Amino acid sequence: MTDTFKLKVVASNKVFFDGDCLSLTIPTIDGGTMAYLAHHSNTVAPVNVGEMKIKNASGEEIFAFVGNGLLEFFGNECTLVCISAELPEEIDARRAKEAEMRAQEEMRQKQSLLEYHQSQADLARAMERLKVKNRHEI
Repeated sequence: MTDTFKLKVVASNKVFFDGDCLSLTIPTIDGGTMAYLAHHSNTVAPVNVGEMKIKNASGEEIFAFVGNGLLEFFGNECTLVCISAELPEEIDARRAKEAEMRAQEEMRQKQSLLEYHQSQADLARAMERLKVKNRHEI
């Protein structure tokens, strides 16, 4: 039997996943990904928007969009707290496309630096949602 670890993914509106898993792959703030397996060293790491992959204890792969968050791996237990976590079928493509267009328009407007960075973050979130939705379209 392959080693597993306890994983709990908590989004702002729900517990997305709570159980044993074989691996977790998350997007990192440098644009890459990081994979976690059983008995990973103790870690606290930021999570960026993008695609998350969970391989549960039975080997099934679960792909999802994940929003910004924070991951803690300690004592073979992993907790990921994030703004949002959505399965591809839960993503409303029309709404994500509207958010993308809205963010692009906001970026064309004269804004403060803070507003510009917020628009950039909104655009990145919308584009990542669409990527996950399109990559795993049923």
